[in-house]
Amino acid sequence: MLDFEQPIVEIERQISALETNPQQGAPDELETLRATRSTLLAKAYRDLSAWQTVRVARHPARPQTLDYTDLMCRDFSQFHGDRRFGDDPAMVVGFARIGPWKVLLVGHQKGRTTGERISCRFGCANPEGYRKALLKMKLAEKFNLPIVTLVDTPGAYPGIDSEERGQAEAIAVNLREMSRIRTPIVSVVIGEGGSGGALGIAVADRVAMLEHSWYSVISPEGCAAILWKEANERTNPLAAKSLALTSRDNLRNGLIDAVIPEPLGGAHRDPKATAQAVQAWIVAQLSELTRIDSETLVRCRYEKFRRIGASPKKS
Repeated sequence: MLDFEQPIVEIERQISALETNPQQGAPDELETLRATRSTLLAKAYRDLSAWQTVRVARHPARPQTLDYTDLMCRDFSQFHGDRRFGDDPAMVVGFARIGPWKVLLVGHQKGRTTGERISCRFGCANPEGYRKALLKMKLAEKFNLPIVTLVDTPGAYPGIDSEERGQAEAIAVNLREMSRIRTPIVSVVIGEGGSGGALGIAVADRVAMLEHSWYSVISPEGCAAILWKEANERTNPLAAKSLALTSRDNLRNGLIDAVIPEPLGGAHRDPKATAQAVQAWIVAQLSELTRIDSETLVRCRYEKFRRIGASPKKS
């Protein structure tokens, strides 16, 4: 439970009790409680701090890539392995249908149960995950299929084994190759978007963020550990604010193209509505991008990322 949601959780308990036993309450009590919950949710989520946004993005019930494959995809067929080392469950890759489009779907997976989270390393992919993703992106390019990526990682896995197997190289190769893939690529940050681990599947023609997700060069804890020599309840919020990592910050700074609104109270309260919003954005972008010839597509993608961080030209 998030601390700023505590009054809301108590009301939700009362609502759940009345829904189970309607005869226990007054005739209008249930509707009154629901109205109160909506009011409190709107107030709590109206102006989240950067650190609160990070905590919402990490909510254990927040929908993950495999939830989206169930909620917005048809005929999803998953691939495994990178043909060099093995399979990485932290990176989900497969062909699917989204709306009218046949696509390749790539996304991070954190896992739900303790066993899944350990296996997926909480969404931190190994180099074989990035190599698997790129191998299938090349296959999608061969068949002229659009690519959709869902970003949700605090960063690539930093273990010794990953480094020995070429973690930095794998991400660098993905950045280079994605910049010149001759088919449309759209990317959505659905939760956490940390560092090169996120960018390794996010070199796209269009990039969006869910309203309560975050996207940054480093996690708040990592930043706090560097700047203040420790990450704690005091330094983490300061780091999150300094990083300008919220969807509004990233849109204002020109790092993304759109913010996808979440249902009242965050994606974890209504995964189905969230998936519908994500699907609508993806379908709209692909409807535009598929009309652009491949040469122009690659050139515009390259120029898009070259412009990031550049100072505006003086007139």
